Amino acid sequence: MSRQPEFSYGGQAVIEGIMIRGRSHFSLAVRREDGTISHIQEPLNTLFTGKVRRVPLLRGFLALVETLTLGIKALHQSANMAMVDQTPEGEQEISGWVLAGTLGVSLLLGVGIFFVLPQLIVTPIHPFLPSDLVINIIEGFFRLAILVGYIWAISFMKNIRRVFAYHGAEHMAVHTYEAGLPLSIENVRKFQTPHPRCGTAFLLTVVLVSILVFIFLGWPELHWRILSRIALLPVIAAVSYEIIRFSGLHQSWWIARQVAVPGLLLQRLTTRQPDDGQIEVAISAMESAIAADAGQEYVVRFPGPAEESSVAEGVAEGSLPAANTDAASP
Repeated sequence: MSRQPEFSYGGQAVIEGIMIRGRSHFSLAVRREDGTISHIQEPLNTLFTGKVRRVPLLRGFLALVETLTLGIKALHQSANMAMVDQTPEGEQEISGWVLAGTLGVSLLLGVGIFFVLPQLIVTPIHPFLPSDLVINIIEGFFRLAILVGYIWAISFMKNIRRVFAYHGAEHMAVHTYEAGLPLSIENVRKFQTPHPRCGTAFLLTVVLVSILVFIFLGWPELHWRILSRIALLPVIAAVSYEIIRFSGLHQSWWIARQVAVPGLLLQRLTTRQPDDGQIEVAISAMESAIAADAGQEYVVRFPGPAEESSVAEGVAEGSLPAANTDAASP
């Protein structure tokens, strides 16, 4: 029976590719227009890999900050890699200012849509309800409906469906690694697309925890309600991270499996079955992250997606650590 790795790899789907966050590095693998896979490896900021990252609750806040900054950076890099295909000289590049602006706008939109908008919706009906408890619960369910409705709506977009397929490939590759199996297309196909440590599950947990927290805040003036929602968001995110972490690390426990159920169900919307070419990208990203953490070089081994190939047999013997190699605890 294979041994569960001590380090939990995770990642994110990007434009025609996948980012994997390793122990000390992150890797990005992107499928180019000519069918080849390009990859990059970069060290993680030590702020997110040091001892502070092991402190309960504080690590949840750091994980949220890292997820936002690293996620936007990976999207930025994958977009630039796509631009190279369209502009052979590679002259166009997204600037750091655009990256920072994108992060800022994303934060404002996220807070506005999921925390301020529900307040504006329920405020007019408050006088007709019997208690502050009821109005806070209704506000929470509006927040949940907005999240699920948003995900459902964008799932009809062609480009988003392709990103969701890469999302599924990323999860399946992580499952394969955690099972201690060689990273091959055949092995990756053995697993389902949802994963308990997914960002989708995290967002859903944030919404559910926020419902419980805000119930106890009463119903002060509108500006105080909005400020309280924003001020408590880091605390709610930290608690939610601990819940997701517990669920992901203890899937053999009945309670952990039950906690994971809502997030796994929602991932039916945010993940899709990938094709073999997308699984190859996921394997490349995972192998590249493992190699970077081990201080080794990694060369992408896969042909273009148009070719039927059985080359995707994972790590060649002796070239990289095996899938169940022990890693440092996150």
